[in-house]
Amino acid sequence: MVQKTISFKDRVDDSLPTPLYHQLYVLLREKIFSGTYADGSLIPTEKELEKMFGVSRITVKRALDELAGEGLVSRQRGRGTTVTFDTPVSHSSGNMDGLMEDMQNIAKETTVTIVEFDYIKATPQAVDALDLGPGAIVQKAVRIRHKGKTPFSYVVTYVPEETGRTFQYDELEAQPLLALIERSGVVISRARQTITATLADSSTGAALQVNIGSPLLKVTRIVYDSTDRPVEYITIWYRPDHYQLNLDLSRVRGEQANFWSARQ
Repeated sequence: MVQKTISFKDRVDDSLPTPLYHQLYVLLREKIFSGTYADGSLIPTEKELEKMFGVSRITVKRALDELAGEGLVSRQRGRGTTVTFDTPVSHSSGNMDGLMEDMQNIAKETTVTIVEFDYIKATPQAVDALDLGPGAIVQKAVRIRHKGKTPFSYVVTYVPEETGRTFQYDELEAQPLLALIERSGVVISRARQTITATLADSSTGAALQVNIGSPLLKVTRIVYDSTDRPVEYITIWYRPDHYQLNLDLSRVRGEQANFWSARQ
């Protein structure tokens, strides 16, 4: 008879300062994100989890309640706990053709709510990113993208006024901003992008329905036209449990060393 054991990473430890229910919540959440517990499947019962992790029923119940509160599972008496986490929205970070295609696909998979749409004096960051003069006016838009009922990105964009005036509020609800910029006659050629980890503050936390201090993925991008003029400055905060970035790499062999290069 083969006895199933729990690996070190699947254990909870009452000597740690983190409450047991939160340790169990994190373990179960990672199994959901990794696909071990797939969307639509049943996770072990409360009694099974008690036995597996050597914890009380109260601990198990609180951990499952936390998962349910985040929309990762659905709990129904007599039917067990069902995973309700769908595949994250995926973006393949590569060349501009790939970026445009990905933005179109994301627009099809999601809905957008416009929080702010106005023309303002450019902030110092926007002046620097868009290479504008002092006192320049830009279009500022703040949007929240949802997949189903769950928000997954909080987006702040700045566009030079001349380009921004070529489209209206309702068009930004229906189409990706890059597509609207191209429609104005701008030929987009490249982008410079920075990806960092950050923590939710009062604005991003409220928009993405996460607690202040929760981890977020932050993407800052400056888009350039064919004359190398900046035409868009965008910052996006993503919930990492609902969004992932993919990058295709090619193996490059050199005289001194072998390395990976982004596939173009």
